[in-house]
Amino acid sequence: MTRFGYTLMTEQSGPRELVRYAVAADRIGFDFEASSDHYFPWLEAQGHSPHAWSVLGAVAHATHDVELMTYVTCPTMRYQPPVVAQMAATLAVLSEGRFLLGLGAGENLNEHVVGQRWPMVGERHDMLEEALGIVHKLLAGERVTFEGTHFRVDSAQLWDLPDARVQIGIAVSGEQAVARFAPVADHLVATAPDPDLVRRWSTTRRSMGLPVSRTLGQIPISWDRDRDAAITRAYEQFRWFGGGWKVNADLPTPQAFEAATQFVRPEDVARAIPCGPDLDAIVAAVAPYWEAGFTDIALVQVGDEKQQEFLDLAAGPLLDLLRAAAPAD
Repeated sequence: MTRFGYTLMTEQSGPRELVRYAVAADRIGFDFEASSDHYFPWLEAQGHSPHAWSVLGAVAHATHDVELMTYVTCPTMRYQPPVVAQMAATLAVLSEGRFLLGLGAGENLNEHVVGQRWPMVGERHDMLEEALGIVHKLLAGERVTFEGTHFRVDSAQLWDLPDARVQIGIAVSGEQAVARFAPVADHLVATAPDPDLVRRWSTTRRSMGLPVSRTLGQIPISWDRDRDAAITRAYEQFRWFGGGWKVNADLPTPQAFEAATQFVRPEDVARAIPCGPDLDAIVAAVAPYWEAGFTDIALVQVGDEKQQEFLDLAAGPLLDLLRAAAPAD
């Protein structure tokens, strides 16, 4: 059965609001909640960026049934691998096993704040692979002393671990990343409904005798009873979305994203993001993800100002439509 998630978009909402939305999404019946992990918003119009792990700690305490995950955390610069492992283990304990750790190679937007140079993508993947090995060992309860190309760890050990090992999803977007990370992660994380990506990931894992994994995707929507208002909001706050990972990973500031998207038009955004009150149009926009083989799909409702109204009026009926349309197995 396809699982549907709600995104805690830290770039567009404050911490108290995010906890309130998380509680509502749990009550409505979303299967999981995916939190972004940013230091900056993509664009200044979004206006927020609280610490994701602090918010998730509060969400873990305030919710009951919904699974939680990071979508995604970079464990190589702003956070070091032993610290990420400790945060993940603590959150899994707090949530009583409801946490999935989503990791990725990061974006310059969030990692440059620690004053290190921003590496090229190949080096970032080398760093992620090395970091993942450290995180795996610590989450397995091992004491880790390690000296690698990118990281050193001195006698690290986690003292509070959940009963079951924390599962790890890795954000990938290309063939080389699939070959590198499919054997060492539990699940696939992606932002585009690419059937070839899912097929390569599944084939790689099957060839190595590894368990079938979940494939987690994410799609923005701009629900509003007024379609024009929905388009305007999506344009003002989400026009960065069309840049793609190769562009989005390297720009350093919201001002850079403003410049990079200066020629994007509202009609361009409306073609890329379903906007307005038509729930069937949203279902049609989500369908390519399950058709591509995604097992889990997180919705991103654009804009804090319509978040509560979306949850109160549209989220429940939309979930019913999505579950009726999606494959049953």
